[in-house]
Amino acid sequence: MHTPTRATGHTPTLTACFLHFDVCFMLWVLVGALGIYVAESAGLGAAQKGLFVAVPILTGSLLRVPLGLLSDRIGGKRVGIGILVFLLLPLALGWRGGHTPSTLFVLGAMLGVAGASFAVVLPLASRWYPAERQGLVMGIAAAGNSGTVLANVFAPRLADSVGWHNVFGLALLPLTIVLLLFVAMAKDSPQSAVARPVSHYLGVLKQADTWWFCLFYSVTFGGYVGLSSFLPLFLRDHFGVSPVTAGSLTAVAALVGSLARPIGGYLADKIGGAGLLQSLLLGIGLTYAAVASLPPLAIVEALLIVGMACLGMGNGAVFQLVPQRFRAEIGVATGVVGAVGGLGGFLLPALLGQLKQGTGSFGPGFLVLAVMASGALVSLQALVAFRSGWRVSWRIARVSAALEEG
Repeated sequence: MHTPTRATGHTPTLTACFLHFDVCFMLWVLVGALGIYVAESAGLGAAQKGLFVAVPILTGSLLRVPLGLLSDRIGGKRVGIGILVFLLLPLALGWRGGHTPSTLFVLGAMLGVAGASFAVVLPLASRWYPAERQGLVMGIAAAGNSGTVLANVFAPRLADSVGWHNVFGLALLPLTIVLLLFVAMAKDSPQSAVARPVSHYLGVLKQADTWWFCLFYSVTFGGYVGLSSFLPLFLRDHFGVSPVTAGSLTAVAALVGSLARPIGGYLADKIGGAGLLQSLLLGIGLTYAAVASLPPLAIVEALLIVGMACLGMGNGAVFQLVPQRFRAEIGVATGVVGAVGGLGGFLLPALLGQLKQGTGSFGPGFLVLAVMASGALVSLQALVAFRSGWRVSWRIARVSAALEEG
């Protein structure tokens, strides 16, 4: 009788997945990094600015479910290549066109496809590794959200030098390089699940745990990507700093959050994702509440760095739990959770922009975010108290399944 070989890892695929997510995340938040330039040239108001930088987050979030499902059925490598090839189009449009507000919003929507990378490359990497290494592996692959740093460091400086339209043209270079590397290095795991009826995968939607993951990820990942897109506008409008300074300050906070993600996954492997996530949600809520008082710039930056660290580790903690709970349906589970998390990222800049326009201050928006984080914390504490699966992080079930297979 043939016994399937136990997954032990595939470094080239993990590296390719990191690069894929890195360049896609860079493109996903590129309009946010260039938002000051675009908004000023188009004369956008506060609410329009928030909506503009949020559009890519929305479309990327909505596409995570169908592309996650597609990767379960035809393989993550094929879908990953398709995403990279498609992204050549909006970059060419931004380079050679994008002169009217309507065209800019279409451009943002097309770039949103980059956000769906999450639901494709994380499962592609995950399937190569055993359960006890999921937190670290998913954290490494998802640390590609460091693309936020690249966008916020380089895009404003390049825009000052060559104009924001040409930044889109220059972005074609790293995209093409990553496309070639991904084709050469990525490989679908031989243990990939056999394609099943769509109804099987959509059964994930009937599981209550799916929606709890969605709630927590909308706070952690939604906070990370939403702030990464909106902070340049916030720092520019409230403190009057230059676009380059706003991008640099955002990049520092985003870098800390990106580096913190694999640390959160590693710690979750060691002490349990649910327990770690409780502490992080508390830190997130306190940080938002402190920023809501709108202290001086130096204090705000320090708070944002702490908050981004908590958000990044929180992302790692959530996705230590997801593959433990949904192994066979990891693609669609990642897509659903990632989609709702991305919707949180869409709502955050839209909310901050609307409340700023309505109240004249950014404080109320951050206070609302603090209340939301506190609500997520209370919900998680109730789950840990009354549901055994959340107390043990499904480890016992995974170990038992491994013993049965052996």
